[in-house]
Amino acid sequence: MKKTLLATAIAGAMGLSAASAQAATVYNQDGTKLDLYGNIQLAYYSVDAGIGGNVDEIADNGSTIGVAGEHVINPGLVGYFKAEWEHDADEEKTAGGINTGDQAYLGLRGDFGDVRLGSYDALIDDWIQDPITNNEFFDVSDSSTEANLVGVGGINEGDKVTYTSPVFGGFQFALGTQYKGEAEAENVTDSGNASFFAGARYTVGAFSIAAVYDDLDNFADAFQNNGNFGEQYGVTAQYTIDSLRLAAKVEHFDSDFVDADVDLYALSARYGYGMGDVYGAYQYVDNEAEADERNEVVLGATYNISDAMYTFVEGAVRDRDHDEGDGVAVGVTYLF
Repeated sequence: MKKTLLATAIAGAMGLSAASAQAATVYNQDGTKLDLYGNIQLAYYSVDAGIGGNVDEIADNGSTIGVAGEHVINPGLVGYFKAEWEHDADEEKTAGGINTGDQAYLGLRGDFGDVRLGSYDALIDDWIQDPITNNEFFDVSDSSTEANLVGVGGINEGDKVTYTSPVFGGFQFALGTQYKGEAEAENVTDSGNASFFAGARYTVGAFSIAAVYDDLDNFADAFQNNGNFGEQYGVTAQYTIDSLRLAAKVEHFDSDFVDADVDLYALSARYGYGMGDVYGAYQYVDNEAEADERNEVVLGATYNISDAMYTFVEGAVRDRDHDEGDGVAVGVTYLF
């Protein structure tokens, strides 16, 4: 549950909604609702660090606490917000408690669709990458990690506004921008700059397909500080058969500097066996910047102890030099 608090491992196997598996409504009156939710996640992992050999640790795995609220402005129009914070459950005494934010946003939704403003996951993350592997500890690579977009101060998540349309006959689209003003320390241009991202998806029966484009206009490479970093796009298709979900992805980072394009082709499957999920993914990665072609495999399983607690085991093979990134992890999560 590194990227979201959705309790899919429990909700899918036991027929519960994600909200009922994790949230407590602390106020619900006169059209105003406030929920408190969160989780504690702990894991033991052993991962190959390449030439340096294996590293292992009992670690926090994304423990989070959050609040979410909404109120009815008028029939057909709802205002809402969500805020989440992370803390290190493995070393809480010395880690500073709730020490970093995860996401925070507010918005309006209604018959017109949804407008959201704040800090939250990239659209390509939600619509393209997560359906392949939004696992507990190991995920296959994506164009963000391969192009070193992740961990740069989280700048791909903040200062965004997104409009998501209603569903019209199975079709839905989203449009958004990330604005970095002149006062922003991470602004890579000499003035205020607005990026552009967009996506579309279509669902018919058990099949869905989504496509997303992001111009990455607020990033820069190590040699040029002008926002001409490149473009990112991908397509993911999903098909569900009873308790089995199949997904396929094609994803690309189109670099604006020499020999740094990335292509990724992935297949994944997840099956709910009654007391949890078993899942796996295969991906072929072609990274020109590293002159690297490799095959990644991630396998895992969850087991639900109760409707609020589950365990998992996962393993990954990255096909890198000196087995870098290969590893295993086991863990436990409690949702509230």
